[in-house]
Amino acid sequence: QVQLVESGGGLVQAGGSLRLSCAASGSGRTFSTYSMGWFRQAPGKEREFVAVITNIGERTFYGGSVKGRFTISRDNAKNTLYLQMDNLQPDDTSVYYCAARRNLAGVVYAPRTWNEYDYWGQGTQVTVSS
Repeated sequence: QVQLVESGGGLVQAGGSLRLSCAASGSGRTFSTYSMGWFRQAPGKEREFVAVITNIGERTFYGGSVKGRFTISRDNAKNTLYLQMDNLQPDDTSVYYCAARRNLAGVVYAPRTWNEYDYWGQGTQVTVSS
């Protein structure tokens, strides 16, 4: 049904920047009803909340380790989610995943735990060298 595809990962030196994208297909006119989030997971570590944006981009929330450095945004006309990452540090090295949560019409919600999401992308690798 709904497919999510991340892109934009790569290798960057500490202090550098990357912008990740997540393209959604199969959502039709329902994309604007989805909560959209970013998570990351490094080898041997638990999945970590990064950021979430509400249905039509009115509110954003960030994990404590990235607040002030990362910016989440969305373009509902293009069914696309973004994550601008600035001042990257080696501890940011992870596979980054985008996720979508379905909401009933009129419901606005900003989930911050992985089990509240319905759809996931395949992930994109971000590696930050020191």
